[in-house]
Amino acid sequence: MVDGVSHAGQPAGPRLADIAAQAAVSEATVSRVLNGKPGVADPTRQRVLAALDVLGWERPTRLRRRSAGLIGLVTPELTNPIFPAFAQAVEQVLAGHGYTPVLCTQLPGGATEDELVEQLEERGVNGIVFLSGLHADTSTDPARYLALAERGIPYVLVNGYREAIRAPFVSPDDHAAMRMAVGHLADLGHIRIGLAVGPLRYVPSRRKTEGFAAALGERLGLRGEESAAYVRHTLFSVEGGQVAAGTLLDQGCTGIVCGSDMMALGVVRAARERGLDVPGDVSVVGFDDSQLIAFTDPPLTTVRQPVQAMATAAVSALLEEFSGTPVQQTEFIFQPELVVRGSTAGVRGPEKLQRERE
Repeated sequence: MVDGVSHAGQPAGPRLADIAAQAAVSEATVSRVLNGKPGVADPTRQRVLAALDVLGWERPTRLRRRSAGLIGLVTPELTNPIFPAFAQAVEQVLAGHGYTPVLCTQLPGGATEDELVEQLEERGVNGIVFLSGLHADTSTDPARYLALAERGIPYVLVNGYREAIRAPFVSPDDHAAMRMAVGHLADLGHIRIGLAVGPLRYVPSRRKTEGFAAALGERLGLRGEESAAYVRHTLFSVEGGQVAAGTLLDQGCTGIVCGSDMMALGVVRAARERGLDVPGDVSVVGFDDSQLIAFTDPPLTTVRQPVQAMATAAVSALLEEFSGTPVQQTEFIFQPELVVRGSTAGVRGPEKLQRERE
């Protein structure tokens, strides 16, 4: 039962407080919606119903409506917590518009992206959202997306702009993210700053590398090969960050910017294996700000992706397609935010003395 709404034969549902928190409304508003009372704006009502869907609780019978259709959501494996965060945000926005999301996750050794798309087509989806898919890999053939458009299936691509694909894209500003991260470390007195990032063939990695080089030039006067010497391309994983950190620490880096929060955790691990303190000896900046990062040891300074805003934009682009006003090749770029926590601090030791001499 939820505030007078019973569900025979089902276990107890979420409390009003759970639904209110998910929908960002008051408990009184939730109660009015669930009990069919007037006085609630339609967008707010839809937000409450979407919160029920996200929490996995069935809507009261009188409030149910037929699905407006199926939308595929193709994601990488969900071991990196930023991907489930994106998936949940997209699913919530879709539910708010009456669409039923169909989540397809790419697992090692499992179905390929092309096979997942084929399965979604067989289910008659109205459109597809691709999150960090093959579109982000510049070594892959973009023809698969051109063929999808020719078959009349609208789609939107998140993270990974490709000029050859004529579709709406949604991306964070990776260049701005690197300016924020490098600027933060430079303000703390660091002059040897490294970048641990994923393979260069991925668009987000390439953009972060470009932004990092530009930021080193602006803040520390390093150019070309000088800045490139402080970049390490590995895997977007804890292990990848750990490997990259080994070389960067050998080069005397006291600050390391990372292409993902998972890589940042690998950098922290590598530093501790050497007996170094984070942030006392090495400052670390991540990228993403997935839900649990604030609770790591130390809490991670990171650049936050605006997940909710990007998810809303991705769904809105699809809805525009459905309404008969196709969105041409457009990239919607969203500004990230630097979140300062406990993994960064002022430089100390020989680096500080060198800074003072300069």
